[in-house]
Amino acid sequence: MMNAAAARFGSRYAAPAAATGALLALTFSPAVAEAKAKPKTDVTAVKQSIADLIENDAERREDGTSLTGTFVRLAWHSSGSYMGNGCGGSNGGLMRFNPEASWGANAGLGAAREALEPIKAKYPDISYGDLYTLSGVVAVEESGGPTIPWRLGRIDADDSETSPKVCGLPDADKGSFKDTAEHVRHVFYRMGFNDKEIVALLGAHALGRCHTDRSGYWGPWTFAENTFSNEYFRLLVEERWSPKMTHNGKPWDGPDQFEDSTGNLMMLPSDMILVADPDFKKIVELYVKDEDAFFADFASAFSKLLELGVAFPSIKPWYQFW
Repeated sequence: MMNAAAARFGSRYAAPAAATGALLALTFSPAVAEAKAKPKTDVTAVKQSIADLIENDAERREDGTSLTGTFVRLAWHSSGSYMGNGCGGSNGGLMRFNPEASWGANAGLGAAREALEPIKAKYPDISYGDLYTLSGVVAVEESGGPTIPWRLGRIDADDSETSPKVCGLPDADKGSFKDTAEHVRHVFYRMGFNDKEIVALLGAHALGRCHTDRSGYWGPWTFAENTFSNEYFRLLVEERWSPKMTHNGKPWDGPDQFEDSTGNLMMLPSDMILVADPDFKKIVELYVKDEDAFFADFASAFSKLLELGVAFPSIKPWYQFW
């Protein structure tokens, strides 16, 4: 007699009686019952806790800064370490370990990871990889940016075995605009991004600022460093940028960077290539005119970045268990 599977889906999906019994035994086994009873991460609650952390931290500061840009950088750098072949990326929460934790490009991010520890303690089921990337998602969304597609599934590593041995994050300056553009493309192309995605991702510089005690560079990219917008692109195109020569009335002795006419905003050499390179500039000009296009492209590219190297679990159709 045809079993229930065959009756519903046709004879080619009919399950042997023994298999059906095995499935029933699995479905009602104590192990499965325990797994079903295990609490799942409440992503909405975690996101709210991160948003509250950003807001409460900002209220304690007097300089107008916040964790917003820092959390985007944390998510970005923990994912941009991806080198391929299972090495690097946001899976594993690898920035907790050396050598990644001590890379110069990650200077200052220890404070961001430490700030998230109370949330990790409150929601122990969330992995560090998920928590670090989610902090960047929340930072973008809470600052007025687009909704970022994001999902749980990163599994924490116990050590740095799968960490890259060298930093593969892009440098801010390779000595010339031409060399810097080639370098930036090399890094992003390796991770599977195209020119439009590169420009969109660099648009995250609308948030946050550089600190001399971390990168050596100084200053914010925009006058609204806690607001996600296309202002970064507008300033690149419309403002007059010149090499920074002084700082607080003294000769500037930091790395080469550029400043606006007020001396209060800055751009890195890797920012300036977006208007020096003709192909990049076309995309910048598009985003100046169309913020919605920038938001849509950023959301897609940022989500892609955060998932590099992650093998998310998939649920098979029931008939594939045999």
